[in-house]
Amino acid sequence: MSVPPGQPAGPEEAAQQRFCARHPDRPTGLRCTRCERPACPECLSEASVGYHCVDCLAQSRRGGREAVTVAGARIGGKPIVVPVLIVLNVLAYAVTAIQSGNFQNYLSSELFNQFSLWPVAVAGGEWIRLFTSGFLHFGPIHLLLNMVALWVIGRDLETVLGRLRFTAVYLLALLGGSAAVFLFDGLDSSVAGASGAVYGLMGGIAVAALRLKVSLRPVLIVIALNIVLSVSLPGISLLGHLGGLVLGGAATAALVYAPRERRTAVQAGALGGLLVLLLVLLVFRDVQLGEWACTPMRCIPQ
Repeated sequence: MSVPPGQPAGPEEAAQQRFCARHPDRPTGLRCTRCERPACPECLSEASVGYHCVDCLAQSRRGGREAVTVAGARIGGKPIVVPVLIVLNVLAYAVTAIQSGNFQNYLSSELFNQFSLWPVAVAGGEWIRLFTSGFLHFGPIHLLLNMVALWVIGRDLETVLGRLRFTAVYLLALLGGSAAVFLFDGLDSSVAGASGAVYGLMGGIAVAALRLKVSLRPVLIVIALNIVLSVSLPGISLLGHLGGLVLGGAATAALVYAPRERRTAVQAGALGGLLVLLLVLLVFRDVQLGEWACTPMRCIPQ
């Protein structure tokens, strides 16, 4: 039996090869980021997020169903959450600087001392520090580095995920970084900064790039450089960075790999599951520390 030119010779080869939906004789490793059908380069056009096939573009022009990204976000939406987060971080730093009377001496700031991540205080019932510490910083350089990374990485990821989903990933990554510090770091450590959330965005953009089949090299280089800095520079919380990286990557994977038919339900369930897992681990750690007598200064066995 003869095989048409360009077609796979058998079931095994067919399973490994994909062919353009409009040109069955053209093998391709590309696909439309809207309908996810295989497409050759001739049938793809660059969109604000990924590439769309000519059929999806035509449907869009005819007023068909609204074009969405691989995560279900409306295409063409401008990033709003990222600028808002940057403003909140800058305002929080300005308050600590004003309270301390010195842009470098943050330790005399009442806001910083009440809301930075101090595991001893969290064990004493101040769980709010797990969240608020992600908006405080140890100085202008610390703030600048995190905000630049948030601006560069966050805008692209917000475009792919949409505002609500991006906010969920950011907050889960922030809590993931704080949880890692509370679970595994020393009780007398003092941690603050948006680094855990920013690392979560790094993990998220890597997952999104993998899903969209774009080059991972630039993303991996940025992540590798930041991990090297986390290990080599003193005073950097590696645990917080890794916790954020893992949670951000996992949350983004749940969003971009959810099946289109049940996208919203699967995404909500996965993000809710990650939050519940974090809470269970935090409660377990809190109960474990219940065997200690914790004061604002130290924890000792009862």
